Amino acid sequence: MSNSVDNVSAGKPKVGGAVSIAPLGSTLPTTADAVLAAAFKGAGYISEDGVTHTSSPESEEVKAWGGDTVLTPQTGKTDIYKMKFIEVMNVDVLKAIYGGENVSGVISTGLAITGNSKELDAHAWVIDQVLKGNVLYRTVIPNGKITEIGDVVYKDNEAIGFEVTITALPDNTGNTHYEYMKKGPEGATGSTGA
Repeated sequence: MSNSVDNVSAGKPKVGGAVSIAPLGSTLPTTADAVLAAAFKGAGYISEDGVTHTSSPESEEVKAWGGDTVLTPQTGKTDIYKMKFIEVMNVDVLKAIYGGENVSGVISTGLAITGNSKELDAHAWVIDQVLKGNVLYRTVIPNGKITEIGDVVYKDNEAIGFEVTITALPDNTGNTHYEYMKKGPEGATGSTGA
């Protein structure tokens, strides 16, 4: 098999929204082009850093007498996604960040947010990208929980944002995420926006 530049691509967000969130247990898509269930809501624009996925096995070295490493059993494997939500007035994003019961109202008539130490709910997440040649690339996280939120910076030359770490937890079959690819219709291009 020879090398091919046709297999090299960058990931661009799907036009109209690349990251969607739904309550845990919502109907999940099983193809790259399936229409998302109504329960999924768009998380809006993500910062220019995009999405970073880390899925690294952790192992432990077992050494023999004399110092040779003779075994490296896997002791764990984390599956995490990092991104920064920059639509800070998106109510669905606010509910994911603060907890659904801690956000009430709508911005047009008045929205209230309560900060506390209540545990955040896990959600279903979908990340939609378009690769070179209109190839749709979808990641589905059935059970993802926000486990870290970075500092929120307020300054006049920077978009306010919520930088989050989403830990993908095993579903009832032991899988933490699913990935689907399919050649999309002509014109299914990515964008530099949502």
